[in-house]
Amino acid sequence: MPNTNHPRLSVSTWSLHRSLGKPVVYGPEANGHAAAMPTTTPLFTLLELPARMADAGIHTLEICHFHLPNRDPNTLRQVRSAIEAAGVELWSLLIDGGDIAHPDQHERDTDWVEGWFAVAAELGAKNARVSGGKQEPTPDAVARSARNMARLAGAAQQRGVRLMTENWQNLMSTPEVVLEVLDKLDGAVGLCADFGNWSGPTKYDDLAQIMPRAESCHAKCHFGAPGQPDAADFVRCLELTRAVGFAGPYTLIYDGPDADELAGLAQERALVTPYLA
Repeated sequence: MPNTNHPRLSVSTWSLHRSLGKPVVYGPEANGHAAAMPTTTPLFTLLELPARMADAGIHTLEICHFHLPNRDPNTLRQVRSAIEAAGVELWSLLIDGGDIAHPDQHERDTDWVEGWFAVAAELGAKNARVSGGKQEPTPDAVARSARNMARLAGAAQQRGVRLMTENWQNLMSTPEVVLEVLDKLDGAVGLCADFGNWSGPTKYDDLAQIMPRAESCHAKCHFGAPGQPDAADFVRCLELTRAVGFAGPYTLIYDGPDADELAGLAQERALVTPYLA
């Protein structure tokens, strides 16, 4: 297993969503029993992915919850075995459903998120990433999110998994709220900083405020057209990581217009590689 205390390349299964057959994203409204059934013909399976990554020289992975075929213990053992056989580090299980800040459904959704920690532990994931919530960041919603996240952090820790959150969705839409929630949790929750979730004239200043807290980053590059990455924006975001001595995984996120996901990832990789030294 690779040394994890240095910058390194990583890939999220979201970047290969089309290659994996575009399974439907689901959340607690499906009662947690949905299976990741492909909606198109996959180019390869999740079990094949770790070896493909290792062959390409990438040894860190993040898995979206809806890319797991199911939560059957035998399936999870097979996925873990494929990851370990390839010498790949499973950095995080990305739990992409639920709204722990919802005024009415937050208990249901928090229970649903917590149910994934056993899966993360079974897979050998170091972390599990959750959303702070989809609500507007009113004081009540922020308090609700922080309270439920504190509960989730304790539950994850009992499974040997660190809880992380991200500057993602409505509640965590400003650096002020991201830092407020993290401060309320007093180090119990880590941060994944995503380049692509914020935009506008204050984007770089906003990212600069949260980057010192980042334990990982989602290195997402915008593509204006197939094969045309916005390299200037991407490199400016990467420079923010260099400025704070970032030493975590750079997880390549590709969801650009070109269906050739591997080509898009290769372009992102070329831009990130100078920041791995």
